[in-house]
Amino acid sequence: MKLDRRTSTATSQTLTATTSSADARLLVRETLRISANLASSPSSVLPPSETVRSQDAASFGLIEEQFVDASLRLICYEEIDGRRFKYLAQKEGSKFRKGSNSIRAVSLQSRRAPVDELVSFIRSYVVPDGFPDSVSPSYVPYMTWRALKHFFGGAMGVFTTQALLHSVGVSKSQAMPGAVAINWIIKDGSGRIGKMLFSRQGKKFDYDLKQLRLSGDLLMELGAAVELATTAVPHLFLPLACAANVAKNVAAVTSTSTRTPIYKAFAKGENIGDVTAKGECVGNVADLLGTGFSIIMAKRNPSLFTTFALLSCGYLFSSYREVKSVVLHTLNRARFTVAVESFLKTGSVPTLQEGNMMETVFNLPWCKDGPVVLGSRFKDAFQDANSFYDVEPVFEKERYVVAYNPLKGNIYAVLKDKAKSDDILKAAFHAHVLLYVLRSSKHIQVTNEYTSGDRVTPLPTSADLQAHVAESYNMVSALYEPFKNKTKEQGWVMSDSLLNPGRARICEQVR
Repeated sequence: MKLDRRTSTATSQTLTATTSSADARLLVRETLRISANLASSPSSVLPPSETVRSQDAASFGLIEEQFVDASLRLICYEEIDGRRFKYLAQKEGSKFRKGSNSIRAVSLQSRRAPVDELVSFIRSYVVPDGFPDSVSPSYVPYMTWRALKHFFGGAMGVFTTQALLHSVGVSKSQAMPGAVAINWIIKDGSGRIGKMLFSRQGKKFDYDLKQLRLSGDLLMELGAAVELATTAVPHLFLPLACAANVAKNVAAVTSTSTRTPIYKAFAKGENIGDVTAKGECVGNVADLLGTGFSIIMAKRNPSLFTTFALLSCGYLFSSYREVKSVVLHTLNRARFTVAVESFLKTGSVPTLQEGNMMETVFNLPWCKDGPVVLGSRFKDAFQDANSFYDVEPVFEKERYVVAYNPLKGNIYAVLKDKAKSDDILKAAFHAHVLLYVLRSSKHIQVTNEYTSGDRVTPLPTSADLQAHVAESYNMVSALYEPFKNKTKEQGWVMSDSLLNPGRARICEQVR
């Protein structure tokens, strides 16, 4: 029995040694195979998160090298015009890194094909926003036949111009190229291109019609001044004539696009056609009288530039008083600002007449819309991730987030993906309330009420901003409903579309 036990023990030791030797050889082979795979495809063994980030960097080139590390944190997702982004920030200990460049927006989609980009570009010029849902079914056939009508009209214009030139002594052989050059380069070319480019303003003709109407009249006078300048530099006739025609055609687009909404404000019944016809008749009669007056004055050989300057002053003053006399019932951004500021200061909302008279109808071209930005992108509203997380808990139950960016001096209302019409109106109201709180605390000194010229003295701390946001939230909770009721009592019509919010929306996860 002892011999058998020793024999069994020796046998098991031999088997164990043999098995261990086989396992060792197998382990060596597997190690060599894995090493070879690592050498041939190093990216295949990256952690999942690193693989995704490296693929994003390779596909879109939007992640910088210093952000691809373990300290990178996801803040939120954003969607704008069908494109999705994710916002990332780098942590430094328990806090996020500070600075204006500490947040990065990373596209979650590859770039669209050039054909798709071209189609999108053309659609932005030839169809209204929200097409086809924003128009009736008859829009497409109407615009199709309208385009054909203008095609034939443009073709006929060449031959009518040829006939006119021929009738005043230009030989028929030279009339065709001359007519084409004048009609295309000066009128149809530069002017209509200017019309097309300006037509992209789209919805602004609906809610900022006073501002655009006045801007169009300014452009009309600018075009006339450029035409007048051709007498001083006749060798620059062609480029100056083209520039003048662009300005005048843009002014024509503005005039025709804002005419109907203005006449609609005057009509009290189903008589908008009659109001429009009579309004155009008054304009034509006044134009004929002005033409006759200028003919009489021209016989006295007055100074050309002096006469033009005087007439221009009268034209622009009349244009300003014209748009100021229009009383609109809708609250666009300018009138909404007037209504909210009056409500916060006096507890009452101005009447329709008062609100329209207090509205600013002219802003300098290089100035932005104002210190309140509605529907902004996440990267514009927050200077770093800390500023977002400081105020985000306050708006946990809301479908928007309002913040102040000291570096840009603006109040930003960032909308969430589930924001409805009333949420957008409430966000705009909240943004103005926060602006009012900051101005009351002397953290903002106003230099221009309707531009972004506010100066910050001194810079508010993070704790100050948190306190101001919390204070504004309590004020909005108590005042928003009374504000809506008082605007309705005064006859105002509120709509989120009239405030022209941005299209960016933040969401918790990618849909």
